[in-house]
Amino acid sequence: MTGHPPGPLWTGRASNRAQWLLAGIGVACLALGVELAVDYAWTAGIIPLLMAVIGCLAVGLLVLFGTLAFVHVAVTVDSRAMEVRCGHIGLPRRTIALSEVISAEFVPRITPQQWGGWGYRWRPDKGTAVVVRRGEGVELRLGDGKLFTVTVDDAENAVRVIRTHLRALAH
Repeated sequence: MTGHPPGPLWTGRASNRAQWLLAGIGVACLALGVELAVDYAWTAGIIPLLMAVIGCLAVGLLVLFGTLAFVHVAVTVDSRAMEVRCGHIGLPRRTIALSEVISAEFVPRITPQQWGGWGYRWRPDKGTAVVVRRGEGVELRLGDGKLFTVTVDDAENAVRVIRTHLRALAH
């Protein structure tokens, strides 16, 4: 079995049902753009119509795909790394080798406000976070001093698994 990646030692997820509401707003914007394009009854001319159609379609696509990417997050820890995959297609994705991790902490309360909102966030003073909902999460301190934080259910067990493997790497 050499050459095969190790199996997961821990897996977890977190979801945010409120993101579905935002995705619905994105779909509504797309529908409005299509309706405007099909039901050409504007008397103001073609330029305002094109601007309205393109604006509705652009806003709809941005809102729809921006929210669907962060409806949920899946986190996997194996003996080598922690992998974070967002949304239904797993993008954005981040893999952090455990050899790069200095420490792992359980954080009982992470809020979007701490990181400037939902999604894949970066703050120069803190590092990076994937925040899909308010609640518990894992915080990794990396070798460069920055943090990587992710909201995920059962984060306390994830931290235990990571710490066990950090001790094994130290020996």
